[in-house]
Amino acid sequence: MELSNRKAYHEYFFETTYTAGLVLAGTEIKSLRSGKASFNDSYCIFSRGELFVKSLHISEYAFGTYTNHEPLQERKLLLNKKELKKLESKIREKGYSIIPLKIFINEKGLAKMEIGLGKGKKHFDKRETIKQRENDRDIKRKYGI
Repeated sequence: MELSNRKAYHEYFFETTYTAGLVLAGTEIKSLRSGKASFNDSYCIFSRGELFVKSLHISEYAFGTYTNHEPLQERKLLLNKKELKKLESKIREKGYSIIPLKIFINEKGLAKMEIGLGKGKKHFDKRETIKQRENDRDIKRKYGI
């Protein structure tokens, strides 16, 4: 099971990516395993030296009872202190953002999130990306690659 944020690659240039653990409740992991999550406008912020993901929508578990979770609550991300300090110093620079790229379940059954340190693209950069993608698609069609 893997969910990816395709829109993020259109909106940002990514310098580095990190794999972080996600702190989830029981009903959240069950809902995530069934693929009920959305990245719409999600981003990461620092609060008291810890990294949190905001606006990540994980739908309520269908068979949950009164213990069901809030769909849009903040979720803590787990990284090494060294990585957190590096990200926090970079995020202070103008134009940088930390954006969730992928959510997946690893072989041990733990929920992980791939986050990227990115800088926003300008409008002409987005057009250039679209042009490059269409050219690649035409070449593949033409030569059957």
